[in-house]
Amino acid sequence: MKSSVIVFPGSNCDRDICVALEKMQFKNQKIWHKETSLPKSDLIVIPGGFSYGDYLRSGAIAGKSLIIREVIKAANAGCLVLGICNGFQILTETGLLKGTLLRNKNLKFINRDVNIKVTNNKTNFSSDYKLEQVLKINIAHNEGNYFTDKNNLEILKKENLIAFKYCDEKGNITEESNPNGAIENIAGIYNLKKNILGMMPHPERMIDKTISNTDGINLFSSLLNH
Repeated sequence: MKSSVIVFPGSNCDRDICVALEKMQFKNQKIWHKETSLPKSDLIVIPGGFSYGDYLRSGAIAGKSLIIREVIKAANAGCLVLGICNGFQILTETGLLKGTLLRNKNLKFINRDVNIKVTNNKTNFSSDYKLEQVLKINIAHNEGNYFTDKNNLEILKKENLIAFKYCDEKGNITEESNPNGAIENIAGIYNLKKNILGMMPHPERMIDKTISNTDGINLFSSLLNH
């Protein structure tokens, strides 16, 4: 499976995702933000970090970059797209995913492991997980507070587009288990066609028991099995 990782000035998780993809035997390459074409790809990843230093707001400048035009074309043609953390923010800036990422409720940067629950395991990104499986995944963000309007929230629920929710160790969806104030504990969402996933937690950091755990591996194996 061929993957392309988009790299912007300020991306700092591009190497992490490349290591994860290559470990899982993806044929991967990095694509610089000034490129105007994409190689043939089965998966496009927009990694975490602080694209363009988040000088306006997270993802705002990256969402207007040259390569993103090609990402939008590929996504609309059905290519699988994964946006992690800053990548999720960029996807909302482009309109590929609806909603926005606001400042964390405590107005502080958060970097720690949290629990998330798999709320849809019938997609190309999640088929190797069990429904309602609880994962421990790292988060590292300042603007991870997902918000959307009432109408879109209803669509997310009706069409089963909520990918993950923050929860406690037992899978309970509580206010205490919500690290950033995201509406209804939402940690990740799909588009209507479910070929695009945006998520704040970092699955690429959870692929090795030596340094963390392996709770992120099944996301990548799901893509491979697809």
